Amino acid sequence: MIRVLLVDDQRLVRAGFKSILDGEHDITVVAEAANGRESLEAAHEHKPDVVLMDIRMPVMDGLTATRHLLEDPALTGIKVVILTTFDLDEDVYGALRAGASGFLVKDTEPEELIHGVRVVARGDALLAPSITRRLISEFAGRVARPAPSPALNRLTEREREVMSLVAAGLSNDEIAKELVLSPATAKTHVSRIMTKVDVRDRAQLVVLAYESGMITPRWLTP
Repeated sequence: MIRVLLVDDQRLVRAGFKSILDGEHDITVVAEAANGRESLEAAHEHKPDVVLMDIRMPVMDGLTATRHLLEDPALTGIKVVILTTFDLDEDVYGALRAGASGFLVKDTEPEELIHGVRVVARGDALLAPSITRRLISEFAGRVARPAPSPALNRLTEREREVMSLVAAGLSNDEIAKELVLSPATAKTHVSRIMTKVDVRDRAQLVVLAYESGMITPRWLTP
């Protein structure tokens, strides 16, 4: 059973999401919180698998709460999905840098919300390629001189190639097709890359690729 914590200062938003998620046989909402501070308390008490976190809230915002949650050794394995009204929000980019596993816009369709929770719970990143490319290129593109990460030196040439495709928004199956590999081999490459560069999931891997200059926003320009 996937245990979910809902964090939003609007009670109606929480009620709507709870109604959708509790209707699924494999998902249950174990707690709700109206701000970031409450989310920290609820996370320690209920140990959710996935936290759906609003960005803009009183008392403590979602970005700060996300950092606290993901840095807490007592909450190892917790996944955070950012909820936002706008799909191009600088705070969402900051949350991805902090380790959030992805984001959803609040007017997402019910089936997309359910799918998103399941994707993140199984350890994958919730990154819709088209939105992610715009988000990353919009904000990572502001880095005038990207600093290459020393961690990238640990990668083989093939692994750097795979990482570039991940940053371009390709799924494991698409990477396998592009490089003429089996999907299992592509998945293994991605897992090894994340271990070598010390990132928790695919979302952080994408951010690292842009911020280190491996991929630039110009690469995505039609």
